[in-house]
Formats: sequence, structure tokens, C-alpha cells
Amino acid sequence: MPTTPAVPSPPEARSGRGVVLVTGASSGLGAEMARQFAALGWDLALCARRTDRLDALAGEIRAGTGRRVETAALDVTDPDAVPAVFGRFEEAFGGLDRVVVNAGVGGGAPLGTGQAGVNRETAVTNFVGALAQCEAAMEVFRRQGRGHLVLISSISALRGMRRSMTVYAATKAGVAALGEGLRSERVPGVDVTVVYPGYIRSEMNEGVAGTRLMTDTEPGVRAVVAAVEARKAKAYVPAWPWVPIGAALRVLPLSVVRRLT
Repeated sequence: MPTTPAVPSPPEARSGRGVVLVTGASSGLGAEMARQFAALGWDLALCARRTDRLDALAGEIRAGTGRRVETAALDVTDPDAVPAVFGRFEEAFGGLDRVVVNAGVGGGAPLGTGQAGVNRETAVTNFVGALAQCEAAMEVFRRQGRGHLVLISSISALRGMRRSMTVYAATKAGVAALGEGLRSERVPGVDVTVVYPGYIRSEMNEGVAGTRLMTDTEPGVRAVVAAVEARKAKAYVPAWPWVPIGAALRVLPLSVVRRLT
């Protein structure tokens, strides 16, 4: 691949509104984001570990929207696979306009309870995997001289969480910090968006506490996609009730936060 930046062709010259790469796209928020981006006219590069579900989603989107959809198997914990897959998508489409760092897991256990392996898996997938995705995406964007990096964090990233949420929240705080650091760097032509979803219904959060605040998948992801399309620096979604809750979480005493989570 070239080591010097190429003059980027405008997205519309290649296909529709451009190309969005979404990781963890076989289910949940990733799958619904893929559907909604395609409906807006974007072509898709989709990757996940479960290729059977990924290919079924690709067929559904092609039939429903006529958009181009390419798929690839990807385990984001494999440091060599991430840049290789991103590079193949870049070559196939002639560039990438947006990368959504979405792949993650929701597992976790209270620290010191003999389940260190579960916590390690969560940390490696959610943070080290996100780091690998950011590295690969930014290599593409620096070559092109432009791009839009989107990181899916979580409302839980705003404060330290207890029990089984401790490691998960810490990884999502790390993801948000990656985004803020890149935004502070002000890489020419590159926008960075960090999305902090509240409770949006998905496989990951089935049975989660706080279900009275749960938003169904389609409207919840619509709020995510709207924030991404607006290229917001950061967004708590859906705005109601998560903007006021997010503001409160940042300032409430830990004793109060403990009772809320």
C-alpha cells in the first residue's frame, strides 16, 4: 500500500454517499446501524466474528436498498487481522469514508471473585480491540487525507461503576479517551465522534438493570445514526433521558451514583 497520502476522490464519485465500515455488525446496534446507514445511501463494509449472521444481514440490505455490501470475518482481538481486513476493504472500495468502532462484549464480574478471565476478555475485546481498530482506521484516513472515525462508548463510561460493570465501564471510558485524544490531535481532514449510548435494546444488554429506561433498538440506533451523520464531537443518545442523566452522572457524589447503578 502507498506510504504517502493520496488525493482522495469525493465519496459521491465512488458510490452514493460513500463507504461506512462497521465492526461487530452481525447483531445488535451494529446490525441496525448497517441497515440505517444503507437506507441513507451509504455502501457498507461489514465485519464480525459470526459470518453466517453477517452474510444474512448483507443479503437483506442488498435486497432492500440496492446498496453495495461487502463482508469479512474479523476478531478484533487479533492484532494482525484488524489492519488486514480494513486494508482489504479499502482496496475493494477504493477508500473508506467512515469507520464505526463498535465491536465489543458486555461481560464482567466483580473484581477479586475468581473470574479474572472474564474481565480480561472484556478488557482485551473492548479496549485493546478498539485501539487496534483506531490504529487501522487512522492509517487509512491519513493516507486519504480525510475520514470520519466513530467510537461507540457508553453512558457507563462517565463514572466508575460497581460489581459486574466495573471493567466494562472502564473499557468504555478508555474508548472515549482514545476519541478525545485523537480529536485533540486535530488530524487534517479527520472528524472524530464519540457516542455514549444509554440503554438501547440489544443482545448484549438483555436482562440488564434499568429496563424502565430501555429504548427499542430501531429508535435508539436512529438517534446514534443522527449524531454520527451530524459529525458531533460527542453525543449522549437517545437525548432524552440520557443528556440530563449524563450531566448528572458527571457531578453527583459517588454515594448517589452507587444507588443509581
